[in-house]
Amino acid sequence: MSEINESDRFECVIVNVIDTLMWKGVVVEEIESGGRVYFGKVKAEGFEYVPGDTLYIGLKRLPYEIEDMEIEMEVSLYDADDKRLDWTFL
Repeated sequence: MSEINESDRFECVIVNVIDTLMWKGVVVEEIESGGRVYFGKVKAEGFEYVPGDTLYIGLKRLPYEIEDMEIEMEVSLYDADDKRLDWTFL
């Protein structure tokens, strides 16, 4: 396996969009691995994606460990224009 760079993007398909008042909860599935990630605070304003649409994720390995947690990386959700929509820890 080659090393993953922070600038790398992985194509994902939207599996589900949960509509709340201020935010969208978005579940994406990475196409090659089938792995899923949930992003809970995507701004609702301007978000016009539906299940089946394509978004992208980027990974950044953390340079430190968070005490008492097994968090290794930050995962960000991007649109086709490389605009960061949300992030989460894995």
